[in-house]
Amino acid sequence: MKLVYDVSDRPAFKKVLLFAFQQMIAIMAATLLVPMLVTSFGLEADPSAALFGAGIGTLVYIFFTQKKSPVFLGSSFTFLGAYSASIGQNFGYLGIILGVLFAGLVYVIIGLIIKYVGPKWVNMLMPSVIIGPIVAIIGLSLSGTATSWMATNGGDDYSLLTILIGAITFFAIVIASVKGSENIRLVPFIVGIAIGYFIALGLTLVGGAADIDSLQVMSFDSFETAFKPLTFSSFIRIPDFFFVKAIQEKGWMTLSLADIGSIAIIYVPIGVVELAQHIADHKNLGNIINKDLIIDPGLDKTLMGDGVGSIVGSLFGGAANTTYGESIGCVAITGNASIVTIAVASLGSMILSFFTPFVAIINSIPKCVMGGACVALYGFIAVSGLQMLRRVDLNNNKNLFIVSGILVTGIGGLTLEFGTNKLTGGPILTITSLAVALLFGFITNLIVNNGRFEEEYSEKDLKKAQPEALAAKGVTPVAPRKDRKKKGKK
Repeated sequence: MKLVYDVSDRPAFKKVLLFAFQQMIAIMAATLLVPMLVTSFGLEADPSAALFGAGIGTLVYIFFTQKKSPVFLGSSFTFLGAYSASIGQNFGYLGIILGVLFAGLVYVIIGLIIKYVGPKWVNMLMPSVIIGPIVAIIGLSLSGTATSWMATNGGDDYSLLTILIGAITFFAIVIASVKGSENIRLVPFIVGIAIGYFIALGLTLVGGAADIDSLQVMSFDSFETAFKPLTFSSFIRIPDFFFVKAIQEKGWMTLSLADIGSIAIIYVPIGVVELAQHIADHKNLGNIINKDLIIDPGLDKTLMGDGVGSIVGSLFGGAANTTYGESIGCVAITGNASIVTIAVASLGSMILSFFTPFVAIINSIPKCVMGGACVALYGFIAVSGLQMLRRVDLNNNKNLFIVSGILVTGIGGLTLEFGTNKLTGGPILTITSLAVALLFGFITNLIVNNGRFEEEYSEKDLKKAQPEALAAKGVTPVAPRKDRKKKGKK
């Protein structure tokens, strides 16, 4: 796609601050939600600390990827089952830190292997006919969250009013992005979310004054928590970092080697399963910024950045980090891929995590407003995946079977569950629907191609294509097979 700011571009300082704030708004609701869910499992997790952890984790990722991959790393929802299992077995704060350490090391080890083996196998293993529908599934699988937030405002009761507010937020983003001035088009989410927020605020104030519950769509609980009683910490507060809680808990005195082994068994498989989404996200982001991130900076660097970023982030916030679809969607819609924007957003998240009023304001944004914004964010992820299918011949039954198998198993939510956790009642290991869909794609691809993985580009394509265009896609022209055989005989 055409970018307004490329990865290496540096917008003016005032613009960078605005763009970075938009990135923070896009990723913050989900990032803060994960620690809230962890708290519901019985272990106190501070959303401010998670925000700090996401920021520092993203900076680590930027360092490992040599400032070439513009995406924010936020709290991962994939690990929620593991958090619940380790909390249920009383492994405490240290148990979660060790668990994320094990999962992060999986990324690091795989990254080191790829560094020596090379990443070209990824392009052969994941051609457009596979990676396109996988990326589409990432967006479509999140769509239920967006529509649920609009319909129920994060609660249980259906409301046409919250749907209307979410729809207004979405349409405001559309108008700002398509019909706004040059500057407005770069910050459509700030415009849309601000409009949705003030509409929700006005309705809530009217509903409170008239004692009409149905109009009170906004909660002020976050402000009450921050400012009652009014103290110095109501304005500035050091987050409750996870490693501090682990030290206070003295978990190392209670965890045995058997416990550590159990923690590894819980978390290591998730690291392996997450590999599929990591590759898909970077394929998608590369398609948006017109670069093959699997080749440059390389899958080894993105994996190590993600793994080490998660480890560092969990020390502070407790949550493992992952590349955020909301961030990728924001890059796609605004055309702003500047790595400076991501870096400033990371620093801003770390700094603002100490400011209680800011966290309170973010937590007060109604879910219906964020749902409307996420319709655009998740929709763009899905569409960018479908765009990858443009060069795929869907009149060919081979490709049709691959795409259909991936879409149905992925959107249908087919998972593989193994074992039963006696304490939680849930499975010990769950293979996510995304990983299952990818597995279906691999196997179908092998079946229709007689046990071989077809190259993304045929030899005819390689002969016709310009070397520069192929190089941009990370493809090196090779001699035809007949010529290679003759050379071998000589």
